Amino acid sequence: MENKKTSNGLALLPFLVFVAIYLGSGIILQAKGVEMAFYQLPAPVAIFCGIISAFFILKGTAEEKFDALLEGCGNKDIIIMCTIYLLAGAFAGVSKAIGGVESTVNLGLTYIPAQYIAVGLFLITCFISISTGTSVGSIVAIGPIAVGLAEKSGLSLPFVLAAVMGGAMFGDNLSVISDTTIAATRTQGCEMRDKFRVNIYIAAPAAIITIILLLIFGRPEVIPPMQAYDYNIIKVLPYLLVLILSLIGVNVFVVLTLGIVVSGVIGLAYGNLTVITFSQEIFNGFLGMIEIFLLSMFTGGLAHMITKAGGIQYLLDKIQSMVKGRRSAEIGIGALVAMTDAAVANNTVAIIINGPIAKEMCNKYKVDPRRSAALLDIFSCIMQGVIPYGAQMLILLSFTKGTVTPFQLMPLLWYQWLLGISAIVSMYIPFADGLIKKNPWDWSKKEVNI
Repeated sequence: MENKKTSNGLALLPFLVFVAIYLGSGIILQAKGVEMAFYQLPAPVAIFCGIISAFFILKGTAEEKFDALLEGCGNKDIIIMCTIYLLAGAFAGVSKAIGGVESTVNLGLTYIPAQYIAVGLFLITCFISISTGTSVGSIVAIGPIAVGLAEKSGLSLPFVLAAVMGGAMFGDNLSVISDTTIAATRTQGCEMRDKFRVNIYIAAPAAIITIILLLIFGRPEVIPPMQAYDYNIIKVLPYLLVLILSLIGVNVFVVLTLGIVVSGVIGLAYGNLTVITFSQEIFNGFLGMIEIFLLSMFTGGLAHMITKAGGIQYLLDKIQSMVKGRRSAEIGIGALVAMTDAAVANNTVAIIINGPIAKEMCNKYKVDPRRSAALLDIFSCIMQGVIPYGAQMLILLSFTKGTVTPFQLMPLLWYQWLLGISAIVSMYIPFADGLIKKNPWDWSKKEVNI
């Protein structure tokens, strides 16, 4: 996005209006005992309030402000990001409709030995979330099973649920069709596969240590008998196809469209879908992404208005007093997105808000955009997987009917804490920078192929 060098702290007020309305409504509703309090007010409505306030607060004519809003909403990266959201939603919807999620879950439960329940649930949830791109969807699929297995085996219920939460956030952070990955790569201008290659080297040590800890401490008192669950390996193939093609660098639009078609063909062949229901599931997938679509578009518009008014430059000037170089810039990017996520309880929103700021910091302090994309995704997912009022935590604990509290779970969220440690260590010991050293970023390029 265009950035004028004027610096104006008042230009940030519309953004603060958005955060105040979004966060304030959650706090008020939470105090009244409303379930999922932080998700009752749709985020696009809150950001729209911020846009309205911008027309009153920012200087210039109404036409100039409206032009800036449209320019931001129509930014190429915003449009690409929104289109990918729609395709990802369609793929997820069709694949679920043909029984892909159920088959993937049952496949894991069938072949993982009962004595490895905790680590097995972690690995199954990792695979579900990285395949489907949704931590919430993974928790919905695995959560009830995890509660039942914990009760049968005598394992600590918080311990088992923490393993599920860790696996869900693993995939949310790494999946090539996750909205967080889409937002992180598009705002930073890098390719998904490159972000994955940097990200996986940071996430892998945390995942491996988590697996070891779960093996040591997760042996059940009573080993329930192995069960054979119904699954169809063919229905798992669309997820594998999308994952593999994305990682080898096939255009993301081609990958997702192919995934939708393959899932549809499988559904038609097995009688799960008709041509009409196939088209309906595609459209339902589109509808499921409307909120994040509108939020991204409106946020892009508001961000451009604030940028032209000097708000981003003001924020960068303030950050600059604390940032002395590349390493402290990376710490600043991580801290900013984590704090924003704590405020808005939505990791995608946090990335969209901080993406333009992170990009400016990358340009100024020569932080590789592939690394900044990974850091944005990592620290937002860490915070989202820890906060007691996040959707993931609220949904997961709803399966326990109030017998487990977030504070029982938080010390056991080993993967999230280890991921944070791994990310911070990588800032001082560049063990995850193999791709960056092999192919240094071309700071002269303006666009990137997806």
